[in-house]
Amino acid sequence: MPYDEALAARIRAVVAAERGVSEQRMFGGLGFLLDGNMAVAASSQGGLMVRVDPRTGLDEVTEHVRPMEMRGRVMTGWLHAETPAMASERDLTRLVGLGVAYARSLPPKR
Repeated sequence: MPYDEALAARIRAVVAAERGVSEQRMFGGLGFLLDGNMAVAASSQGGLMVRVDPRTGLDEVTEHVRPMEMRGRVMTGWLHAETPAMASERDLTRLVGLGVAYARSLPPKR
């Protein structure tokens, strides 16, 4: 399944003011990187992948936000948000902000 183009456009609008943003197709989805570090992605599985601090990311788990799994393996430092978790622009902005904050905490990959 390809990623959700409408979600990608919503993410693009949230990160538009950030410096060093680039987009990259990966794993059937569309990733948004900041200075070369992945922050969030419109997932090919539907929903949003969010990069988070591995030490505190599980604090964000809710009914519609869970640890990311790929091929049956939990991906430490990544969350998967289902559509209801980002129904409002405020919710999406908060989730994208988590990914942006963590990506900004990493050294640039240029």
